[in-house]
Amino acid sequence: MLGAVFVIGLIAMLGVVYFAAARDLTARSDRILHAVAERLARVPADQLPDRVRYELRRNRTGFNYLALIAGDGTPVLGNVRLLRPLVPGRPVDVESGSRGPFRLVAFRTRDGETLLVGRDISLLRVLRHTILETLIVSGLLILLCVGAAAVGFSRAPLRRVRALQRASREIAAGDFSVRMPIAGRHDELDQFANTVNATVEEVGRVVAQVKGVTDAIAHDLRTPLTRVRATLNALSHRPHDPAEVAAGIGRATADLDLVLERFAALLRISELEAGRRRAGFHRIDLALLVAQVAELYEPLAEDRDIALSVATRPLWVEGDDRLLFEALSNLLDNAIKFARPGGRVGIALSEDDHGPAIEVRDDGPGIPPEERDAVLRRFHRGMAARDVPGSGLGLSVVVAILNLHGFRLHLSDARPGLCVRIALPRSV
Repeated sequence: MLGAVFVIGLIAMLGVVYFAAARDLTARSDRILHAVAERLARVPADQLPDRVRYELRRNRTGFNYLALIAGDGTPVLGNVRLLRPLVPGRPVDVESGSRGPFRLVAFRTRDGETLLVGRDISLLRVLRHTILETLIVSGLLILLCVGAAAVGFSRAPLRRVRALQRASREIAAGDFSVRMPIAGRHDELDQFANTVNATVEEVGRVVAQVKGVTDAIAHDLRTPLTRVRATLNALSHRPHDPAEVAAGIGRATADLDLVLERFAALLRISELEAGRRRAGFHRIDLALLVAQVAELYEPLAEDRDIALSVATRPLWVEGDDRLLFEALSNLLDNAIKFARPGGRVGIALSEDDHGPAIEVRDDGPGIPPEERDAVLRRFHRGMAARDVPGSGLGLSVVVAILNLHGFRLHLSDARPGLCVRIALPRSV
């Protein structure tokens, strides 16, 4: 497209140059004819024939034409004949001169005679032709040079475009590890590649997350559903034993309740992550909330002979007290669950150099540093939790609740045990 525009523009430019040059040459010839005619017009009428004869005798080269025609159209003298009427003062080209084409103009004298003044334009025609040939050859050379330069300059961008096309085809085929090549020139292609790479990275992350969650759901639900199938199969072989049927129905119902509970947890996490639960936000007393959670779990801690300590300080935040109560209950339940029998668990609302925070500590096995990010993902269960009942969704629910409130969860080593810290913004 750009090439066509360039060719059209070049042809238009050369055409304008040619017609401007040709018009200028013709105008110069016409000015000469008018100058000769004005000079003869100043000659008295009785002397004009002699002056015309004199001018004709001086015309040894034959390039000039002069003629005097009487008022009735009878030629008086001259070397050119009037074959058709001419508009006075308007030059015309005549192609049948003795040496070639010539330019002719007619003037009326004061006595009503017609004076014809002409000038050979053979050289003018040759000059026009030379200018036209020069412009055509120059245009062709310009097109050739520009075309060669365009091919040379376009090779590198075309190679980059082909590389981008190859990468896009591999990405479209599902390989999200592929990235668009970046030349480091910071041009439009590099900006496009950077944008696509960022999009592919995000899409790949989301796809991997969805795949991970899907795999985890399939793995986690397979066990209860397999038990339900086995139970139903066993009941089909012993349908006449009421006690066995009742027990089987009870086991199947428990397993299906477990499945429904995990689906409900997943839907709850999705709802929290979508940020649609902010209607219940209001100003709440965190100290009171921490005390209530500790009071709720105090009997459970006593049953396991665990010393539960509580420390609070006045602190108010904007939030949903029911959601935060659920999150703190989940953390305290885990701490009591994983603490050593006869050990200690603490929940504290405090403020230090890093800002206000809620900390839940236990003296259990803790979580290795390499697993601390993984346990926050859905269905992931650490090595220490393999033998402890649970769905692997509790911490995911906690993280979703804290993210909804703008709080951050951090896991660290309590030496021994695990320290779960909920960092609260200073502004609250």
